[in-house]
Amino acid sequence: MAYDMIDLDSYQLSDRYARAQGRVFLTGTQALVRIMLDQARRDRQAGENTAGFISGYRGSPLGGVDLEIWRQKARLADAGIEFLPAVNEDLAATAILGAQQATLAADCSVDGVFSMWYGKGPGLDRSGDAFKHGNAYGTAPKGGVLAVAGDDHGCVSSSMPHQSDVAFMAWFMPVLNPASVAEYLSFGEYGIALSRFSGTWVGFKAISETVESGQSVILPQDRVFHIPKFEAPAGGIHVRLSDLPSPEIETRITHKLRAVEAFVEANPIDRRIYDLPDARFGIVTTGKAHLDTLEALRLLGLDEHACRRLGIDIYKVGMVWPLARRDALAFVTGKDEVLVIEEKRGIIESQFKEYFYDWPGAKPRKMVGKYRASGEPLLP
Repeated sequence: MAYDMIDLDSYQLSDRYARAQGRVFLTGTQALVRIMLDQARRDRQAGENTAGFISGYRGSPLGGVDLEIWRQKARLADAGIEFLPAVNEDLAATAILGAQQATLAADCSVDGVFSMWYGKGPGLDRSGDAFKHGNAYGTAPKGGVLAVAGDDHGCVSSSMPHQSDVAFMAWFMPVLNPASVAEYLSFGEYGIALSRFSGTWVGFKAISETVESGQSVILPQDRVFHIPKFEAPAGGIHVRLSDLPSPEIETRITHKLRAVEAFVEANPIDRRIYDLPDARFGIVTTGKAHLDTLEALRLLGLDEHACRRLGIDIYKVGMVWPLARRDALAFVTGKDEVLVIEEKRGIIESQFKEYFYDWPGAKPRKMVGKYRASGEPLLP
């Protein structure tokens, strides 16, 4: 049914979870709950015997997640999703680790437990040991972990601003960065699919400006993921019984990141906005910074028609780290200048420049972002 054919007078607040298609109103917090409900529905439709698990610790901007989960307790129970509010963030992450190991037990009643951790950025920092071990041990093939980090970029309710991307990177976890509440659902679906294929835990940025906002959302259709050819090492890349301390753990993480690259090439999450084949200038954006960039261009009178006329194309990065090498480099090929607009540290910009070193392709003549070509600060 097309969303514009729905009788708006019949809309109920519960429809934000009950409807499978059309338009609903969601806050960012509600969208996080819906990610799990949608995954349970998809697994049931696919004939999979899975369960869901959520654990975390409240803290702004994710201070209302547990409240919304409790409000939807009956709905989550019907979907086979269990909620365990934790005493702190690292105990929650440890519980998530255990949920991925559940299927190793002979008496486990399901084939996988898809899981969501949530916590404020500083709570993620303090949970490093649990995350490092959880990601190293891996996920179940029909489980998967989405780690939602509430980042308070503006230091509205924190002792200092924080950005969780770098912490996720330190533990070799891919990082997704949705731009809006509308993207939470599709990015959540993508993150769980990526986690299941690669054996990694997947980071999910939920900054204050999005997770604490609300939006009328057209529900996305379920995505069909293409399974790439990938030759796993002996013993595989997913959770297993025997993981004795040894350098082999680091080797397995390297294989997992190769699996991430293969999955992302087969199922791109980055997008070319105008897809101009001969654009002279490129702008690379991510997350809410993408929407801010579009608004800034609009205020300058640079709508799509003007950008096409001037040869300006835009590339929206969905996965901040590791940057999708093939598609990202293809976008900047042959351009005169590329401007990278991202939040906080120059993570995307630095990856581009690392890729350029050994890349035989046509590098852009100039790339700027946090600094001008002369070395002066450009974007704070």
